[in-house]
Amino acid sequence: QVQLVESGGGLVQAGGSLRLSCALSGRTLSSTAMGWFRQAPGKEREFVATIERSADITYYADSVKGRFTISRDNAKNTVYLQMNSLKPEDTAVYYCAADFGFRVRTSIPNQIPYWGQGTQVTVSS
Repeated sequence: QVQLVESGGGLVQAGGSLRLSCALSGRTLSSTAMGWFRQAPGKEREFVATIERSADITYYADSVKGRFTISRDNAKNTVYLQMNSLKPEDTAVYYCAADFGFRVRTSIPNQIPYWGQGTQVTVSS
């Protein structure tokens, strides 16, 4: 059974950094498209970043571009989200997602088959 387990969330001051991890089991990471989404209270889940399964090509939401970096370690079957220069508006539950294709289907997230349980990120002013 495919499982995704996020870790690394917590409370950080504005301008600080956090590194989220997503451990994948049940599939080989190198054959899986991965991504990060987030959901703030009262908001819909939104795309944050994705990484293609067969390349190091990455995609970012405009709101995090230049501050966040998604990466993968195939040997550890783990995807990371390095978050720098955090802002209060980054506060949300962050979810790791896995998809079958070359890229996570950010336009139709309801079709993404695998999700983690989420990890809370809180950025204080």
